[in-house]
Amino acid sequence: MKKLSKLVAVLGLSVVFGLSACSNNNNETSETAETTTASEVALPTKDRGGEEIEIPEEVDKMVSLVPSVTQVIDDLGRKDQLVAVDTQSPAMTKDIDELPQIDMMAVDAETLISLNPQVIYVSDISLHGSENVWSQVKDAGITVVNVPTSNTIEDIALDVQFIANTLQEHEKGQELVDTMNKEIDEIKEIGETITDKKKVLFEISALPEIYSFGKGVYLNEMIELVGAENVLADQESWIPVTEEAAIASKPDVILTNVNYLDDAVQEILDRGNWKDVPAVKNEAVFYIDNAASSLPNHHMTKALKEMALAIYPDEYQSLENE
Repeated sequence: MKKLSKLVAVLGLSVVFGLSACSNNNNETSETAETTTASEVALPTKDRGGEEIEIPEEVDKMVSLVPSVTQVIDDLGRKDQLVAVDTQSPAMTKDIDELPQIDMMAVDAETLISLNPQVIYVSDISLHGSENVWSQVKDAGITVVNVPTSNTIEDIALDVQFIANTLQEHEKGQELVDTMNKEIDEIKEIGETITDKKKVLFEISALPEIYSFGKGVYLNEMIELVGAENVLADQESWIPVTEEAAIASKPDVILTNVNYLDDAVQEILDRGNWKDVPAVKNEAVFYIDNAASSLPNHHMTKALKEMALAIYPDEYQSLENE
């Protein structure tokens, strides 16, 4: 089962990375997070991928094939209106285990249509190579809403507000975004005072296939916000990293959100070739919550706080009680 979980995780990462790099996530909607009363907010006419959409005035049956979107729907208080989700969402959102689960990488038009939803939330993962499926779904009168994986914190906030607006929950969405921005600002204020720029390697897949990221990824922004430096900041997007390159980068701190191993931190500490890497030598290796750091929504602030405390425990001591 562990091998299967790892295979699914790595395959999923590969698809996300490839699609993110190709699209550069140019989310084209003009939704903003400005304070507006719900009655003044019109339903979006374009999704976050820039496609024209027509959302019903009242949505009471929906499908989410995007774990990050499922979490937002839950936080908006609309989880009970989900009639199906992707196979990963139940692990990240409570009390949806009994819903039909659909493989986001192998969608079936007949199954989706039979559920009779008004709206289906998807990402580039589900859209990629499935044009015929989605054509059938749209022909059945179902609105397909694309929320591509965002590459910036600003776009993540816009995604959250957009999802809320599609469900006419503007004010609740605004509350989520406001809280997110407040928590980010608290970290940023401290981060800007830090002059000791520790070098950080963040693994999202472990040996023998290390994956990480460079510029153009929100996780890189998060490292910079806490006052540190990404050892791969001279590279772009999501990237595979050789063991030799990782060792040569000499990180002061190693973060990992790998959750398909029994103990991802110990696996790094036990690497024979890594004994002289500063982070390993000083046991500065830490696990960051997988869901909070891998799902691009307002919950990323949980991961941001964990990263801050891991890298600079003294500077961010005030966060320990939050």
